[in-house]
Amino acid sequence: MTTIVQQRVAAPPVPIRVNGTQISRAAIAREVQYHPAPSPSASWRKAAEALVVRELLLQQAKRKGMVPQPITDAEDRMETNEEALIRKLVEQDIVVPEPKDEELRRYYDANRQAFRSQEIVQARHILVAARATDDAAFAAAREKAEAIAARLVERPERFDELARAHSDCASSAEGGVLGQLVPGETTPEFEAALAGLEDGQTTPSPVETRYGFHVIRLDRRIPGETLPFESVSRRIADYLAERTRRTATAQYVARLVSRAEISGLELASAEAHRVN
Repeated sequence: MTTIVQQRVAAPPVPIRVNGTQISRAAIAREVQYHPAPSPSASWRKAAEALVVRELLLQQAKRKGMVPQPITDAEDRMETNEEALIRKLVEQDIVVPEPKDEELRRYYDANRQAFRSQEIVQARHILVAARATDDAAFAAAREKAEAIAARLVERPERFDELARAHSDCASSAEGGVLGQLVPGETTPEFEAALAGLEDGQTTPSPVETRYGFHVIRLDRRIPGETLPFESVSRRIADYLAERTRRTATAQYVARLVSRAEISGLELASAEAHRVN
């Protein structure tokens, strides 16, 4: 007896159309690479949304009778005709006013912490290199570093001499001088040890990092300071203008979406419709 098993055949995906113009699956597949997401389906959806928005903008440019005039960027790359049309449409229909001086100052006053220069430290160290995988060598390195630290507690002026004689770092030739350091340039353990020192102080015991054991001296700390308004006003103006442009673009696209016939894809909120 022959058993016939009926298999459920998945319905083909509904094609995506924008005012009657179809967005091909091949085009979406090519676009996916520019829209990373946690899952392939999310990436596919983001790519499809981007192409729908692109099509809406191109249709609007053509309705206005715009003619593409591609330009070349600083790296000698020329726009495609479609890129030129979208740029021209955005430039013509989305006008962003230059932020006023009082807006710049208000933003500056509300975000002063964002306009501080980084703290700089001038430091030196003596490194006794060690690998934690070799127990005996690691213990010997710790003992050597502790002995150096103890000698410096008694005679701190000998730091230069001891660094030249014992440090395994290339800075030994300069007495262990590391120059000017800003946050993030050293290991977390090294940075934490520096944070606890006053100018001229040396760590009383070695600091362990993945490189071995360090005896660290802080020569000078140069605190960060708030940058004057005049030196950052242009940066603030650019940021505020860009933020306004993005909001205006989202609203512009949302209006196009509301007037369009789009099938096969339900678009996200207007905030997602931005031209970058």
